[in-house]
Parts: sequence; structure tokens; C-alpha cells
Amino acid sequence: MIITIKKDTKKLLETLDRYKSFYLIGCSECASLCGTGNEEAIKELTEALTAAGKTVTGGIVPTTGCQTLGTKVELKKDKDASGEAEVIIAMSCGAGTQSAVEIFPDKPVYPANDTMFLGNMTRFQMFDERCSLCGDCVLELTGGICPVTNCPKGLLNGPCGGMKDGNCEVSADIKCAWVRIYERQKKLNELEKMEDIAPPKDWSKSQKPHSLYNKEDKQKDKAGATHSDKTAKSVGAPPLKEKK
Repeated sequence: MIITIKKDTKKLLETLDRYKSFYLIGCSECASLCGTGNEEAIKELTEALTAAGKTVTGGIVPTTGCQTLGTKVELKKDKDASGEAEVIIAMSCGAGTQSAVEIFPDKPVYPANDTMFLGNMTRFQMFDERCSLCGDCVLELTGGICPVTNCPKGLLNGPCGGMKDGNCEVSADIKCAWVRIYERQKKLNELEKMEDIAPPKDWSKSQKPHSLYNKEDKQKDKAGATHSDKTAKSVGAPPLKEKK
């Protein structure tokens, strides 16, 4: 899930000082679990804006803030309220904010949150970063523990020389990722994987921006049967076209 934190309310209000009316868009998935885009968060920001003499024309917590088409459909019922606002405030991740930009091309869109990382919720509103979105996953080689993310240096072939007493050189509070990997591989009786030398990572796979699409081509064979051929391709995203 995408982990977000709320921006400082005082600084956010200073940024929005020139505007008078706002419409708030949350997200019922990641941002709600983070407590940054649920109904309670919308209520809290509404109260802060109202106390500052601003008008909140309405708000919505769509199913998935970053699902542009779905959110656009859900907003139809609030067309008048969102239309009355000078500014849209997106209370989701950066992707959700940019969905709002596409949905409201003629209005300023401001983020209420800072997007931090891709992580797991270990306990209620407690999150750990687990994936760096490198595009070249090696978890099958490291016992399911990501060295790119869990090692501050992103080392792929064992610990650095600064590891001490099983802890990380960068922070003694962090257990060395490669000690964790070793212990995991030992438990799984897969220590032989530690002998393999990982090649340099292909960082070109994580070049930005990305665009991913799944395409299903239905083809008929000689017997007339229909087959589905699904393909996925990741390419650099083309420049956004202006909407006329």
C-alpha cells in the first residue's frame, strides 16, 4: 500500500490562503488506512478550513482515489458541490492527487498529504517500507526479504564491512538485512542460494516515468477456437496531451 502522512495544517492553510472555497477528495483504500483520507480526516480538515474563514463546498471518499475513471464517475453525484469550489484538495497519495488534476483540468488541485513509501501495515496505522519498486524483483533469491529496500545501501551480495553484531552500519537500531536473509535461508534449508553471485541490477527498469498497460488480443486458430493472448508492456510515459 502507498503510505501517506498529513501535511502540517498551519503550512497547508498558508499555502491555500489566497483561495476561499474548497472541495475535498479522500480515498477509501490506502489513505483511509493511513488516517489521511478517510471521513474523519475530511471532517478534521473541513473544521480547520472553516475556522480559518474558508468555505468547504463538500467532500467525498471515493473507492480508489487513483482510479481516475472510477473516481470521475463517483464525483458525478457531487457535480454541483465540486463545481462551486475554487480549489480541489486531494487527501490521498500523489497518484490520487494527479487523478484529481485530470478530472478537474480547470481548477487548482492541492495535496493535503505527503506520499512517503510503498509499505506494509504491521499494526494499526504502523507501517514499514518493504518494496522500492525497482522493477527487477529478487525476492525469490533472498528468502522474500528485499535487500534493495531493507539494506540502506541496497547491496545485492551480502553485508558490507560495516555490519557489526548483526546490526546495520547506518543505524545500530536496524538489523542487517543480509543477516535477516541468512537466517531466513537457513530456516528454509536454502543456504545454497547465498553462494550465488547476483549480477548488477538493471536500474533501467525503474526509470521514470513508467506506463504499464495490459492488452488482451483475442485470436482464432485454424479450428475456429478463440484464444486470449494477454501481454503487458512497460514503456516510458509519453507527454500528457492537453485536453481541448
